[in-house]
Amino acid sequence: MSTDRYESPLSERYASKEMQYIFSPEKKFKTWRRLWIALAETEKELGLEITEEQIEELKAHQDEINFDVAKAREKEVRHDVMSHVYAYGVQCPKAKGIIHLGATSCYVGDNTDIILMSEALKLVRTKLVNVIAELAAFADKYKNLPTLAFTHFQPAQPTTVGKRATLWAQEFVMDLEDLDYVLGSLKLLGSKGTTGTQASFLELFDGDQETIDKIDPMIAEKMGFKECYAVSGQTYSRKVDTRVANILAGIAASAHKMSNDIRLLQHLKEVEEPFEKHQIGSSAMAYKRNPMRSERIASLSRYVMIDALNPAITSATQWFERTLDDSANKRLSIPEGFLAVDGILDLCLNVVDGLVVYDKVITKRLMSELPFMATENIMMDAVKKGGDRQELHERIRQLSMEAGKNVKQEGRENNLLELIAADPAFGLTLEELQATMDPSKYVGRSPLQVDAFVAKVIKPILDANKDILGVKAEINV
Repeated sequence: MSTDRYESPLSERYASKEMQYIFSPEKKFKTWRRLWIALAETEKELGLEITEEQIEELKAHQDEINFDVAKAREKEVRHDVMSHVYAYGVQCPKAKGIIHLGATSCYVGDNTDIILMSEALKLVRTKLVNVIAELAAFADKYKNLPTLAFTHFQPAQPTTVGKRATLWAQEFVMDLEDLDYVLGSLKLLGSKGTTGTQASFLELFDGDQETIDKIDPMIAEKMGFKECYAVSGQTYSRKVDTRVANILAGIAASAHKMSNDIRLLQHLKEVEEPFEKHQIGSSAMAYKRNPMRSERIASLSRYVMIDALNPAITSATQWFERTLDDSANKRLSIPEGFLAVDGILDLCLNVVDGLVVYDKVITKRLMSELPFMATENIMMDAVKKGGDRQELHERIRQLSMEAGKNVKQEGRENNLLELIAADPAFGLTLEELQATMDPSKYVGRSPLQVDAFVAKVIKPILDANKDILGVKAEINV
């Protein structure tokens, strides 16, 4: 760790080693070399005078990046691609004359970007599926535990702890659907030349159109892709980056919403994120147990949501076949968006896996509000005993206002049941009223909804992804 210069906290504190490697210089330049080999192999197979000996020489040095040579050369020529072409040629004297033949810088730059984004999306996907699995297990475990629901953060008709978790899970499922669509639609740029016209290959292959048509499909297959984009300028459309960044922003939004709910529930002392034995919640207030991981999820998520504007603006402001005002922005916005989402999902895995549920606090709060929510049932029971529905409705309204005043102005317990029992208009004893206070009667179909959601939505996802389940997150700080 360097202490005398800035280092991104995304690398130092938040992102996993796996995601950091995907966007590392080593991974980038090894991919460049794989692309140069794929191009040379394709050109040889299509008839150019490239020897097997040259191909083998390229392969022998594909993972031995001579960074020092490339760095020194770039200081002279101010061109990163040509510096690495030169450095590769130093190691491969027999093949140096055919490295990058017919290609432009975007052949290695843009194709590598697509490859790295594809690999990064797969890592994001693995963690996203595991977050969904953790939430599904949590929802199933607590599907029958009634809890006070909130609309406008005001007490509302009860739900269950598990049902609430399905709301979080559903948004992540939507993100997975979007991710799978975009990942499945990613294509390589291929090798289309300086303005996308493949003019250099017309020269290399003496105008043989049928042969030129084979170049992109062959490169795509060698690099593990189904196809290349049908047309392009010098670059692939920067709208591709926009689509990818929007996936990351969607995941961030889902994580942010969940983390906000958890933070509020922790304030209510109903649910609490993991808190380690020696963890310090506050430098001043030693008793505090702050929801710092959920807060970090929210913090990183806001960054990712805003970061999605970068590719969108870049895409909108590209001129004709290409401009270079995308380059510096892409170097920041795409890798850092992925690093941040990687950190977010690790935090989500850690938080959901260790969520603590305080059922007695949940029940106590619910019971303090339940008399208000039970008033419709109470009114129906009183009608059955001969009461007038309209008169009873007015009496309940008045008594509810009185009970609310007792709670809010007097600081007393909710005594609505006692007030109703003392009113002869209802004809109900306190014991009869208390018998109606079973919270499970007021959660509607919540447990059944959890069962159906897990069986019909989550189980097919988990069954299809058995090989990537079981991921656990390591939180650095």
